[in-house]
Amino acid sequence: MQGQAQQQAYDRGITIFSPDGRLYQVEYAREAVKRGTASIGIRTNGGVVLAVDKRIPSPLLEDSSVEKIHKADDHIGIASAGHVADARQLIDFARRQGQVNHLRYGEPIGVETLTKTVTDHIQQYTQVGGARPFGVALIVGGIENGEPRLFETDPSGTPYEWKALAVGAERGELQGYLEENYDEEADLDGGIALALDSLASVNEGSLLPNEVGLATVDVETESFEQFDYDQIEEYLVENDLLDEGEGEDEDAE
Repeated sequence: MQGQAQQQAYDRGITIFSPDGRLYQVEYAREAVKRGTASIGIRTNGGVVLAVDKRIPSPLLEDSSVEKIHKADDHIGIASAGHVADARQLIDFARRQGQVNHLRYGEPIGVETLTKTVTDHIQQYTQVGGARPFGVALIVGGIENGEPRLFETDPSGTPYEWKALAVGAERGELQGYLEENYDEEADLDGGIALALDSLASVNEGSLLPNEVGLATVDVETESFEQFDYDQIEEYLVENDLLDEGEGEDEDAE
């Protein structure tokens, strides 16, 4: 009984390490990320690609209300997986930091600087009693000094830099697909094709335009662009990934 009581103390206390050095609430936050639909980030020579699986649960739900890709600054985009409300809080924080940097220094904030500022904020919630960790992982992609950069934030408050990554549901399968097919010499269109191929690989080989989110940050313009339904449909058709039952689904809606 005493052992169980100790276990419960480690389990409930965000600031208490277990004897084997674990913070259980942080691990549970990572599990919350895994329950969110997948998000993918890919770094290419031409810029950064962000793609997400929106997976609409009901035909009555407005597609546009499912937000998983956000503009943090003119040159930075963020994709999320996990608790949407937690993601919105962190993205609002990131946007404020970008604005502060513009006002204070008169220049855009660096992608790495922004990521580490966000992860510092996340880490504080692993040390303060009466709070819980953020149950979300973010993919932060953008252009810094003319170079594409791609980062991941973890619920522990740790930043990681990647060439390509997936977060959320089916991360293992998606990451394996990216590792097998990633090409360091690919351009922006190649990165988009790989991102969509990766999502399709865990969705029976096809996708619906309204259930995919897609955005890029281009090296030449250093600007964030989020694609609309028609643009996504064009890419799906071009890469032979469009769900053949799309018309039936639209009729049902």
